[in-house]
Amino acid sequence: MNEDNSVIESSEIEGMSVAEKLRTMEQLWDALSRDSHEVASPAWHGDVLAQRKRRAERGEAKFLTLDQLRARLRSQGAWR
Repeated sequence: MNEDNSVIESSEIEGMSVAEKLRTMEQLWDALSRDSHEVASPAWHGDVLAQRKRRAERGEAKFLTLDQLRARLRSQGAWR
């Protein structure tokens, strides 16, 4: 961190292990979740959700089980 301990420098992030980076991300998401009332979702988020809901209502949406999702992510190298 810099001298006032308020910001993590890029070089510090680069020096972190993957586990440390993930823990840091989790801490950030937890903090953002607590302050979520201060962050407005962009309008396009609502548009995407409405489109997905319409597709589901028309029976056009495809859903995966958790096992299917894991298999897909593994095949893409995104899940270990």
